[in-house]
Amino acid sequence: MTDARVEAAIANWGPRLIANGVDYNDFVRTVSAVRQWSDWLDAWSAVAEMHLELAAGADAAQQRVTAGEAFLRAAVSYHFAKFVWVVDVARNRVATEAAVRALYAAHARLDATAERVEVPFCGGALAANLRRPALDGRWPLVVLIPGLDSTKEEFYAWESVFLTRGMATLSLDGPGQGESGFTWPIRADYEVAVAAALDALRGRSGVDLARVGAAGVSLGGYYAARAAAFEPRLRAVSAVSGPYDFGATWDGLPSLTRETFIHHSGAASESEARSLASRLSLRGIASAIEQPCLVATGRRDRLIPWEQTKRIADEAPRGEWVLYDEGTHVCNNIPYKYRPLVADWLRDRLE
Repeated sequence: MTDARVEAAIANWGPRLIANGVDYNDFVRTVSAVRQWSDWLDAWSAVAEMHLELAAGADAAQQRVTAGEAFLRAAVSYHFAKFVWVVDVARNRVATEAAVRALYAAHARLDATAERVEVPFCGGALAANLRRPALDGRWPLVVLIPGLDSTKEEFYAWESVFLTRGMATLSLDGPGQGESGFTWPIRADYEVAVAAALDALRGRSGVDLARVGAAGVSLGGYYAARAAAFEPRLRAVSAVSGPYDFGATWDGLPSLTRETFIHHSGAASESEARSLASRLSLRGIASAIEQPCLVATGRRDRLIPWEQTKRIADEAPRGEWVLYDEGTHVCNNIPYKYRPLVADWLRDRLE
């Protein structure tokens, strides 16, 4: 009998894995063989290692593009091995670091513009990935903000939607996210991370810091909206499936999500995590978002009720609202609808 947590992971996030680069055939083979949640990380790590072997063979044959594509598949496989898997924190970190290495190997072979950015922050550095369109120019910049369990390693396909429309992207691991989460837990005032990232890009070629937007997914939708309220350098913002009040969603969240929040927030107990989650609220803040603000989600979202997300658009003075009746969480079952919508909308407002 399959562990209920495995079933929950498949039901809640299956479309997301495929939309962000996991091969459908890998997905079907892997999840059909996993019975216990404790085996999830090993199963997906094995998929990642298979793709690393393919990458090594392609490199040996001097087939750089083929190798880069294999490294991309390895990166997302390692990422989804541990994205809500906090059974063993040490092993979670090993998989996180492996995903980082694999993505940089992919960048080296597929995108000459890709650059790691170390963002000075609270005595250390946040990690971010900067990508720019291939042609010379000064491009509008979109800061891409992950959610609770996503990281910059998940965003290669998402970034490409903006790049093909003439925008640069900065995918940021903020506090509590990816490798930055090794040092800093989740914090409600995410605008401090966005401000630090923009400061770090001063003087960088290929980006126009007078034309900056942000887009966040899931909990990153809260982060993006909050950052816009406090960071005037953001000229437009989009929030996809973001919570208005994360604490208010607590009881309806999957157990895997609650466990992941406990880990990334540094909470010592579920009660403390619930209290920390309640700080992630846009009450009294959404009304201060002066920029154009596009808010979108799916009516079939099982993690963040669409009514929560709609409150952001309702209270933001220049809020725009899009609800996809067939959409699930972050509309990952219809990426061909929400991704062009967000990218075209931001391009139009940053031009």
